[in-house]
Amino acid sequence: MNSFQLANESSPLSLTPNFILPEHKRPNLSQVTSLDSIPIIDLSYYDHNNNNPSSLEVVHKISKACEEFGFFQIVNHGVPEQVCNKMMKAITSLFELPPDEREHLSSTDYTKNVRLISYYLKVEGGEKVKMWSECFSHSWYPIDDIIHLLPEKIGTQYREAFTEYAKEIGSLVKRLLSLISIGLGLEEDFLFKKVGEQPRQRAQANFYPPCPDPELTMGLQEHTDLNALTVLLQSQVSGLQVNKDGKWISVPCIPNAFVINLADQIEVLSNGRYKSVLHRAVTNNVHARVSMAMFYGPNPNTTIGPIQELIDEEHPLKYRNYHFSEFLEEFFKQEGKRRLVKEAFELPR
Repeated sequence: MNSFQLANESSPLSLTPNFILPEHKRPNLSQVTSLDSIPIIDLSYYDHNNNNPSSLEVVHKISKACEEFGFFQIVNHGVPEQVCNKMMKAITSLFELPPDEREHLSSTDYTKNVRLISYYLKVEGGEKVKMWSECFSHSWYPIDDIIHLLPEKIGTQYREAFTEYAKEIGSLVKRLLSLISIGLGLEEDFLFKKVGEQPRQRAQANFYPPCPDPELTMGLQEHTDLNALTVLLQSQVSGLQVNKDGKWISVPCIPNAFVINLADQIEVLSNGRYKSVLHRAVTNNVHARVSMAMFYGPNPNTTIGPIQELIDEEHPLKYRNYHFSEFLEEFFKQEGKRRLVKEAFELPR
């Protein structure tokens, strides 16, 4: 793909002023470290039916990663490689469509179930700086609500790929929530039950075209995820960065691995013990980057708040209870800003 055109633009992407960030918002790529990156955890050592040392070690590693990083990568996770490859090919095909075949999907209406998004950052003076990316957002189910909006030539491909992929990720999320629950000293099905029936399941396919000067732009601005757990599949082009102790760390691309990040609802439920941390996507000047984020969270009617068993004198109550619909309302209210959503539900110290 030589030049890319955003669906809501009339000409191919170029580094015009409306993509250039103010100096203090730029990524400062020379200061990013790739040393001491997020933990890599091999799930093949975990045996659900056997509390052997290897299984306990996996739980311990996940718990430590959740406390220290809020992020980890998993390998030998059981999701077939061909299922992941099919999904990535379908996403690539979508973004390779001519802009006039994607344009009808483009929308700024966040209530739309299926839409192409071009994110932006509001800077001083209310000006909007566009992100160097295009994202395709939709629910996991029902698949027909998504497919009928896609051009026929890729609709079948996307249906087959996503149906299979969502089923695998659904099973993986259940396993991960179980391991995270055990790490918190809870019953293994605690978090799965707590997130509730009919969870809010969203998918976001991300496309980051090559950028002439990656130091001036951002693929996605720094943010935390609003849901409970995110499973990210990324192409073999780096771009994801995680903030640890105020410094940005580059996340390496590992073949057939998933990046797992804890989102805001897990931080609240764990009463702040497990972290939902800032992360961002940067650009590069050589290769396009593709990723698929699968978001798993509570439905809007679910009540969220710190789990009673995780509150004591050493760990006083940090957040108030709320319906997840309140959280969503606050999230969309802060559109375009460096969002501070869970902070709005913190109790005064």
